[in-house]
Amino acid sequence: MTQKKHRVHFKTYERCFTATEAVDWLHELLQCNQNFGPEVTRSQTIQLLKKFLKNHVIEDVKGRWGREDFEDNSSLYRFPPTSPLKPYPKRPHPKVDPLPFPQWTDEDSVASNIRIPVKPVVMNSEMWYKRHSIAIGEVHTCQLVYRRELTAANIEEIWKSRTLLRLQRIFGLDSMDDVLDTKQMNGKHIMHNVYNVNRQGIVVMDDRAKELPHWLLSAMKCLANWPNCSDMKQPMYLGFERDVFKTIADYYSSLQEPLLTFPLFDVFVNILGLLQKRLVAIEALQVCSLLLPPENRRKLQLLMRMMAKISLNREMPSLCDATGNRALMVQTFSRCVLRSKEEVDLGELLSTKLVNFMMDHCQDILTVPTSYKSSVEAYVAHQRRVQIKYPGADIDSTLHHASIQPQGTTHDYHYQKVSKPLDPVKVALEEIINNTLLSSKEKKKKLKQFQRAHPQVYKERLPTPESEAAILPEKRSLKSQLSFFTLKRPFQSFQRTRSFRM
Repeated sequence: MTQKKHRVHFKTYERCFTATEAVDWLHELLQCNQNFGPEVTRSQTIQLLKKFLKNHVIEDVKGRWGREDFEDNSSLYRFPPTSPLKPYPKRPHPKVDPLPFPQWTDEDSVASNIRIPVKPVVMNSEMWYKRHSIAIGEVHTCQLVYRRELTAANIEEIWKSRTLLRLQRIFGLDSMDDVLDTKQMNGKHIMHNVYNVNRQGIVVMDDRAKELPHWLLSAMKCLANWPNCSDMKQPMYLGFERDVFKTIADYYSSLQEPLLTFPLFDVFVNILGLLQKRLVAIEALQVCSLLLPPENRRKLQLLMRMMAKISLNREMPSLCDATGNRALMVQTFSRCVLRSKEEVDLGELLSTKLVNFMMDHCQDILTVPTSYKSSVEAYVAHQRRVQIKYPGADIDSTLHHASIQPQGTTHDYHYQKVSKPLDPVKVALEEIINNTLLSSKEKKKKLKQFQRAHPQVYKERLPTPESEAAILPEKRSLKSQLSFFTLKRPFQSFQRTRSFRM
């Protein structure tokens, strides 16, 4: 709250504010806060300031306290010296001991303890070349290649391609095109689901129109925290919890599309085959749920947390006389989470199995995997890094073609040209080919495995049998370690001789 000088009845008061200024400032603050929102009225703000005055957070400038009433007028208030508001702690300044003054008797001892600050040497290309040419001899001339600055669209495309590549590796498929339409996937949704989250890991929406209604959030919070929800001022009567649950179920049942969306139905169905491998299935669900639109992921996170808490809450009364609470959760919300657009009965069976698994591991599934996030961020940083180009290197020709394109070409063409040599699949193939520690048999085995996994990349790099034979190491001639097996005369029996004793 801004404090300034005010003058009332020929008297000046320092560091104070009027009641109207306090109401204006606090009202605007509450409306911008995500925990309150624009529904806060000015009268509610005045009631809050009355509580502040009653609890001595603020006081009248004349020191009166306890009997006055706060009103929206020009009365002056201030923060008292004994206010319960505590200031931020100040960081202590680091103590720097002064250098000892050298004496005539201990010159060496004092001089050895004094650290004289030295300005670091700025290494440019010319100085680097001089030092290394002296140390290791003459080096080849190199050139720094600065990559084109990545735009927001480039970064979104990287997140999309790396996510699909990770899913492809988890499922063990050659391509994700048979499972989903990759053109419909949006990299912007993935980045929003990764970065726009609160401390609990739940997605935060930028557009309030896409948020869940306030009454629905209150109802879900009431059931999730049952019976510790008395602070919500909800009317309590017999069967109250069943009415609240029915309200939540009616809202989710009225959704036009399931939370896992129709285009991603085949992807989540394929995860059912991985449920026996629990960790693999959890990782697949973690990555697949990042492909969802942010509003769907937020609704799924809140729903799954509520379902898990209700099913584990022993104090929760029965919400249905015919079935238990856990079975009721799965039966009510399974079609809201996943269903097929064509085959209704088949989709219901699959969704029931998937929802059961997601309820048991919702805390792990609906969080962003740390390894996935760090790997994509490292890849984006690598795309922005400067490269050193040597004449005759493989990257020389690729960058040369990218640099001689006319200015009228699109940005996507340049981006593909620069990032093409860094395809991880092609890099893995080059590592196998250039690995000199592998024997001919091991290298041939690894190449066959790579050919079965990525036939198109393998054919581009090794199109003919002659090119395959050229990269395999030659078999070394076996020289016998025991020369007496090559003697012409037959092997004689061992005899103890004098030479052996020596």
